[in-house]
Amino acid sequence: MAVTLVTGPVRAGKSRYVNQIAQASGKRVRFIATAIREADDGEWDVRLRRHMQERPREWELVESASLTHEELVEIIASAGEDRCLVIDALGTWLAARIATHIEEFQRDYAAFEAQLDAEAAQLADVMLRSAADVVVVAEEVGWDIVPVAASARLFRDVLGRMKQRLAAESASVYLVVCGYALDLRALGVTIT
Repeated sequence: MAVTLVTGPVRAGKSRYVNQIAQASGKRVRFIATAIREADDGEWDVRLRRHMQERPREWELVESASLTHEELVEIIASAGEDRCLVIDALGTWLAARIATHIEEFQRDYAAFEAQLDAEAAQLADVMLRSAADVVVVAEEVGWDIVPVAASARLFRDVLGRMKQRLAAESASVYLVVCGYALDLRALGVTIT
């Protein structure tokens, strides 16, 4: 039906805004959490628990880090128009893909970049074609120096291309900064 893309920096209010959009949809919400749970990372666990506490308990939870790419695509593709899918977030999805395929990254950077770009394009396309309303969080990266690590540059570049693809066809695109949502469709000029 419609995709809403919400981007912005860390701790800007993206997830809170996305939760508000999903609640206002009046539809059954399926929350797709993309982060990998790290058993030995207490700070990460606290962060994930805080996110869980901020959303309604009745929402169905899907933790996509344990799924294959194809399984995640199928969940989005099969969602009906009575659903609102919340995908939080593209950056943690991409980080999980890189982390779980690090040997491919180390073996052939160019081939792995092409694979990630293809997966990102497929994921964006399935969101845009979904019968459900899709509300997606995408971290804003790349406003700083060029990272030293190749994996960080790969992350930044693939995520940037994916967000441009999604934003071009999304019904709504918001930049959330300091607790304010800016409507980029209303304020921005499309670059062709």
